[in-house]
Amino acid sequence: MLAAASLQESLGAAADAWARRGHPRPVISFAASSALARQIESGAPADMFVSADEVWMDYLAGRKLLRGGTRVPLLTNRLVLVAPAGSKLRLTIGRGFPLARALGKGRLAMADPDAVPAGKYGRQALTRLGVWHSVKSRIARAENVRAALAFVARGEAPLGIVYATDARAEPGVRVVGTFPAASHAPITYPVALLARSTSRDAEAFRRYLVSPQGKAIFRRFGFGVR
Repeated sequence: MLAAASLQESLGAAADAWARRGHPRPVISFAASSALARQIESGAPADMFVSADEVWMDYLAGRKLLRGGTRVPLLTNRLVLVAPAGSKLRLTIGRGFPLARALGKGRLAMADPDAVPAGKYGRQALTRLGVWHSVKSRIARAENVRAALAFVARGEAPLGIVYATDARAEPGVRVVGTFPAASHAPITYPVALLARSTSRDAEAFRRYLVSPQGKAIFRRFGFGVR
């Protein structure tokens, strides 16, 4: 199974719960949705994919790499601005907010805004709020959202853009503010089986994830459910 990096704790907990029901525990690899989609396109062996946006799932659907009738929306999330836990910075996110000034001489950590969902949502939000032009040359690009989170947690960047669930999972950061929902496209996580899946258990696990029991696990980690 291949899944977006932001799902590490929640999907791991779901896999553990599934195993306690007497099933083999799914083997899960986490990375940026963009990287995983390209791996699938290149023939990587996997049974299921959970993307952090619809775009990369569409990418695979267009190449007929998904099993028909198995793609469904699973989760939602929010986008937040984080600082190291010990930072005293205060900043209100809004139109024209002074993000560049808040960075000082540092850089803004975010997943690659050209490909990775979290980075694309982040750039979209900053553009709609009118501040992207002031920080676009000062981006610390990370391979995925968890790498961006780590930059901030280690104090290597004074601010970063991640999902609310990532911030919740990392005690080394604190949330400075939440981006308005209207500033970016809705953050949705679709799940689907892959056309080349050979696992007899994969569809049963997919159904478990979208069941009330599965969704309750994701809620516990701060996700919205569909």
